[in-house]
Amino acid sequence: MINLILEQMQSGHLEALAELEKICFSQPWSYKSLEEELTNKTAHFFVATVDGEVAGYIGVYIVCESCFVTNVAVFPQFRRQGVATALIKMAALTADAMGTDFISLEVRQSNAPAIALYRSLGFEEMGLRKNYYRNPTEDALIMTKVFKKG
Repeated sequence: MINLILEQMQSGHLEALAELEKICFSQPWSYKSLEEELTNKTAHFFVATVDGEVAGYIGVYIVCESCFVTNVAVFPQFRRQGVATALIKMAALTADAMGTDFISLEVRQSNAPAIALYRSLGFEEMGLRKNYYRNPTEDALIMTKVFKKG
């Protein structure tokens, strides 16, 4: 069992997160882009650490009653250990606690492991964004988890 800690993103996490972005995404966020989220009132970014080392992160924007995931990323050595699951659950709990109606994200149509994870956490396919991703060009599935109110 790993010693996983979840916390809000802080400036001390930015260097590791910028490197993680380069590893995981064909169009990575820069250090500066991540840094700007520290003062964005709609942004809620959470970092997972294992024994003090950054393992992954998730970012969401909460606007009105809506929550949208910007990115979920986990360093390769920490994958398949529950890090992404913990991050997604944290984001969903935060969104629900803040009164949103749903949490939604896009995922590459070919990313079967991520799609299976999202489904296991209560997300459902709600639509398709044609040619959403670049390098390579690919459609995105829109997956959403609706929160039950009342």
